Amino acid sequence: MSHRRHTVAVVAFDAVQLLDVTGPVEVFTTANRYGAHYDVRVVSPTGANVVTSSGLALGVNGPLSSLPRRIGTLVVPGRRDWRAAVGDTDLVESVADLAGRAVRVSSVCAGAFVLAATGLLDGRRAATHWELAPDLAVAFPEVRVESDPVFVRDGHVVTSAGVTAGIDLALSLVEEDCGAEAARSVARQLVVFMARPGGQAQFSARMVPGRPRHSAVRHVMDHVGSDPSAAHTLDSLAAVGGVSVRHLARLFRSEIGMSPGQYVDSIRTEAAQALLENGDGTVEEVAQQAGFGSSESLRRVFQHTLGVSPTEYRARFRSTAVSRRIVAA
Repeated sequence: MSHRRHTVAVVAFDAVQLLDVTGPVEVFTTANRYGAHYDVRVVSPTGANVVTSSGLALGVNGPLSSLPRRIGTLVVPGRRDWRAAVGDTDLVESVADLAGRAVRVSSVCAGAFVLAATGLLDGRRAATHWELAPDLAVAFPEVRVESDPVFVRDGHVVTSAGVTAGIDLALSLVEEDCGAEAARSVARQLVVFMARPGGQAQFSARMVPGRPRHSAVRHVMDHVGSDPSAAHTLDSLAAVGGVSVRHLARLFRSEIGMSPGQYVDSIRTEAAQALLENGDGTVEEVAQQAGFGSSESLRRVFQHTLGVSPTEYRARFRSTAVSRRIVAA
């Protein structure tokens, strides 16, 4: 990074997610201790302080009009009620103007909706909070929404997943500007991952599809859910549904967007996650109890769907009660 000041403009507004703002700000300002030259400014449309989603008042450095003509990095945070943010035409127009003056544009969590409303994300890959990804895809069909990555870069636009993912995004920008060692120093100082292992899927709530219309699909889903570890073959599932194997596959694709086999794997994965979170069995025992048959099959599915191994998943999400029990033992 050159010694020229790099202006980072973070747009704040009422009901903004507090950590969407403070996470990136902390990363960029900490980077200044390791050779960066960021001029970080939190600004609001009028220059007035804002009240964040947590109810905490947040002071700002000034109005949007106080920013220099050239902006190095624009950061657009989000708010839980993304519809209200998108419906604020003054905010969307202001962000569109700032984006046109910025070398690099980024969003955190639901801030992607504001960027999408400006048209900047049309035809681009984009990320947002895993829970909001379907909403973004429906509200802005021209955006190529990716639900798993922690952050996505497409050209000069970088969008991140939910809340704390803004820290991951900011660290990646520090690395781009100042090199890996500076970013690593910031990560160490803030006690966060330099690069978070895995994607958003490991943080998602159980993504169980809604109740399908066709009775055959409902019967099969109930059957699998009642005993994930049973030997669920396509033939046996078709028999439960009272339809042919081919017809069952078509119904599953149209009703829940996956094959019967993929659905079985998803239910078994959920069962394994619960066992890892709340039990103390070995990975091999968890694999058997969840219906995977072997620890290798479980590892393969976890790496493919969650981006982490079962052991890594347990280390992050084990119930604190279980952890205390094991330590006490």
